[in-house]
Amino acid sequence: MKALYTILLLIVSNVFMTFAWYGHLKMKQEYSWFAALPLIGVIAFSWSIAFFEYSCQIPANRIGYIGNGGPFSLMQLKVLQEVITLIIFTVFTTVFFKGEALHWNHVAAFVCLILAVYFVFMK
Repeated sequence: MKALYTILLLIVSNVFMTFAWYGHLKMKQEYSWFAALPLIGVIAFSWSIAFFEYSCQIPANRIGYIGNGGPFSLMQLKVLQEVITLIIFTVFTTVFFKGEALHWNHVAAFVCLILAVYFVFMK
């Protein structure tokens, strides 16, 4: 059950992270008030979203880490987090930024990531 909680928290965390890191690019296109914000305002806006990312990321790592009774080593947690990040980012990009498309090299990179997950969990 700890593995499931960890993965769910990592997914939620990465949704917030993706919006914090890349959402401002779309908001600048969509909202004139946001486009008028100075860079420091955009940074503050992104940090306010990132608070929620950290509010999920930290518990995910605490619950999931083997040293706290969880099922994952640090290396496994990191690889899981990176794969989840790229999946969330890909969905975000293809849904919100219509001009972005997946190409064969992106698929090849994802296959490499799946292999990375396989190898990091291999005993």
